[in-house]
Amino acid sequence: MNDSTLLSLAQNAIMVTLILVAPALLVSLIIGSVVSFFQAATQINEVTLTFVPKLLAVILILVLLGSWMSQHLLTFTTNLFSSLPEMIH
Repeated sequence: MNDSTLLSLAQNAIMVTLILVAPALLVSLIIGSVVSFFQAATQINEVTLTFVPKLLAVILILVLLGSWMSQHLLTFTTNLFSSLPEMIH
């Protein structure tokens, strides 16, 4: 295995990780910003008010996009395992 193969493998792994994590993080960021704006406008400082909506939104995203995420991860893993014999040379 040479350096370019290893670098390409690491780059692909990071890209897959970013693609899989991005929907949940973006939804959490948007919900957190909306709730934070609401708290600033009403001066309500309740901790669970920020936690519960983000948790429910992330669970909803995982339910809706879970099959797509698992398919993407399965494709990456299959490609990785199929390329292992070529990496050993």
